[in-house]
Amino acid sequence: MDKVMKLASQRAVVIFSMSSCCMCHTIKRLFLELGVNPAVYELDEDPKGREMERALMQLLGRGSSVPAVFIGGKLIGSTDRIMSLHLGGKLVPLLRDAGAIWLHKCLK
Repeated sequence: MDKVMKLASQRAVVIFSMSSCCMCHTIKRLFLELGVNPAVYELDEDPKGREMERALMQLLGRGSSVPAVFIGGKLIGSTDRIMSLHLGGKLVPLLRDAGAIWLHKCLK
């Protein structure tokens, strides 16, 4: 769990993912389209991926560990939580507060 928390605190947005996961791809794409350059860790390509996956399952409190999104060093959640924040208009302010984006395209 220490490795996960250390990695999660190194950038404004950190996504733990699996390279073959379609929901992970969707979340990564959303952040890129919002102008965020997240740190992405593909657990299936990391030698300590299994260990990190177990830690994420424990943090998330469920069977699936990815995608796991951290913003400002805090665990926000997985796909359902990120999409709920986005659709509710709360994701962009959260990203702005974390320093992940300066100004959203729609606000110009």
